[in-house]
Amino acid sequence: MSLAPPEARGPLRRERLRTARLYFVCEALPGGRDPEALLHAALSGGVDIVQLREKKLGREEVERAAQTFRRFCDTHSALFIVNDDPYLAQTCNADGVHLGQDDMPVEEARKNLGPDMIIGLSTHSEEQLAASAAQPVDYVSVGPIWETPTKQGRPGVGLGLVEHAAEHAPHPFFAIGGIDPGNAAEVVAAGAQRLGVVRAIRDAEDPAAVAEALRGALAPLGEAAPGA
Repeated sequence: MSLAPPEARGPLRRERLRTARLYFVCEALPGGRDPEALLHAALSGGVDIVQLREKKLGREEVERAAQTFRRFCDTHSALFIVNDDPYLAQTCNADGVHLGQDDMPVEEARKNLGPDMIIGLSTHSEEQLAASAAQPVDYVSVGPIWETPTKQGRPGVGLGLVEHAAEHAPHPFFAIGGIDPGNAAEVVAAGAQRLGVVRAIRDAEDPAAVAEALRGALAPLGEAAPGA
């Protein structure tokens, strides 16, 4: 597997994160298919970060798919994040890892990954958002805004948490959970400057057009403010 380009490391990784607006979470084989066409469309449409989130396949299959994710992200100067497993992130030459509340503690992940890798953290409440202030993370996700089959059994937190995060989040945050072109403007109006999606792009007939529409919902904000 090729090494990540120098511009994808350390401070410049974080510069890419600072300006990132649209985050796409995708399985290794979306719908059982090779991910190439979907990744090309999503990234061409304006996705800035792609997360490989795979819960069913074996490690060898995930690592094989990761090569494709890495290649397409490099082509489009996008960040490549792996879900849950810091060791997998290292093996796959990812730019970082996204952790859930029940995954490896952030402090341990940072110790294992070092200072140059990006670490994201899921938050689902005001308390978890506040607690992230003391953790060595680079960004957080806030959600799920609406209940979604991607997170079965987890109720939607509503737009109120987005409004709270817009005022109090200690890190840049991506609103996520049930967001699509039909409701993205509501999420932006609540204070989100960054959006994360799964099904809206993955299941679309025209993923590039959906990505463009989501970028359009963010367009009135211009570029994300430094540190926002």
